[in-house]
Amino acid sequence: MGIPFRQILRIGGYVVRQHLLGRRHYPLVLMLEPLFRCNLSCAGCGKIDYPDPILNRRLSLEDCLGAIDECGAPVVVLAGGEPLLHKELPQIVEGAVTRRKFVIICTNALLLEKKIHQYQPSPYFTWSIHLDGDKGMHDRSVCQPGVYDRAVAAIKLARAKGFRVTINCTLFKGTDPERVARFFDTVMELGVNGITVSPGYAYERAPDQQHFLNRKATKELFRSIFRLDQGGKRWVFNQSALFLDFLAGNQAYHCTPWGNPTRTIFGWQRPCYLLGEGYAKTYRELMEETDWEAYGTGHYEKCADCMVHSGYEASAVRDAVRRPWKAARVAWQGVTTRGPMVPDIPLGQQRPAQFTYSRNVTERLGEIADLKIGSEKGPTVT
Repeated sequence: MGIPFRQILRIGGYVVRQHLLGRRHYPLVLMLEPLFRCNLSCAGCGKIDYPDPILNRRLSLEDCLGAIDECGAPVVVLAGGEPLLHKELPQIVEGAVTRRKFVIICTNALLLEKKIHQYQPSPYFTWSIHLDGDKGMHDRSVCQPGVYDRAVAAIKLARAKGFRVTINCTLFKGTDPERVARFFDTVMELGVNGITVSPGYAYERAPDQQHFLNRKATKELFRSIFRLDQGGKRWVFNQSALFLDFLAGNQAYHCTPWGNPTRTIFGWQRPCYLLGEGYAKTYRELMEETDWEAYGTGHYEKCADCMVHSGYEASAVRDAVRRPWKAARVAWQGVTTRGPMVPDIPLGQQRPAQFTYSRNVTERLGEIADLKIGSEKGPTVT
């Protein structure tokens, strides 16, 4: 198990308290994106296709700590864009750790060697380094040669300095299961504390639309990978056993989008980290005024093939708290890789996709222009 026992106890206790309080919608992980700017342009990314005035914006330290307090989730993931480009990131991490949040920086690691001295090892802090497979797979995924070698060097450096390090691996169509298995063996030998793995989400703005997996292909791929290692027991995953069982087609979960609320430079993103269908000004507005039933597989066309951890890990955790014997069975026996899969969610009643990117960009650029005009005029004197 790649999740620290301290973290399991804290999150398990937190989930039980939410249930005892009768709360249906509660957060597990805050996805905090203090910027969209990145130093890579990956073909499968849908987060960096914005005009420069938007890419140049940052959430302030005060905004970030305010979002952490407002949300209250026990885990904070700092993503983007590339979060190490944010000059106040060390202060954001320190503030979150002081609040006893489990903090994860999701990074491509290109700046890690230069900036690692700004951070301190802590049981509450983890580097999650993006690696989509071995050298050939990863460099092709991020569209730049040499990135894999620099990321591996960063992993070794961070481990040598006593940091907790995991990898974040996204898989796409055409992935060779045996090659993935060898890659997992390699990162285990590097001494990482765990693997986070997920199929890629079909971002509508991603440059490469040909290599996203549908749900059937996702389940077959993960069964093939786990079959090479007695249900995946040799590798240490930074995820719940039931989420891995879900990827292999043995669990039929509905998405839990409110489990991973997302705060960006635009506000609180509806409904989740992957879809930007509108923004709320406050966390309370997000939770109370979002039509959650309008999203998820079977409800919305854009969610049809999604099996990403940010939407379904919370579903698996909630199931594990309610039925711990299921999670214990998978942890003990491994993921089932043969036999019939559970029936999937039917798509016949899903509503068609709505495309809001252009409208959102126009509105945000208008807000930026208004702020610039207001700044040039200076404060009003009465």
